[in-house]
Amino acid sequence: MKDTVLGILEDLTGSDEVSKDLDVNLFETGLLDSMATVQLLLELQAQCGIDVPVSEFERSEWDTPNKIIAKVESMQ
Repeated sequence: MKDTVLGILEDLTGSDEVSKDLDVNLFETGLLDSMATVQLLLELQAQCGIDVPVSEFERSEWDTPNKIIAKVESMQ
């Protein structure tokens, strides 16, 4: 699952920094914005089978690759 999530993040951000530093803050660094967040949720649904409504999305719980991986694993 980790590789899938990191692959999605690399595609969305266009950067391999997400794989090098799993604690990088994706929003503070500008790697993810609100549009990319929606794309992230759609890709997670398509590739991982998890459904996260945008209304339940808390940015602070999804702001690093490590947190995203943990969230996805906990939702499976």
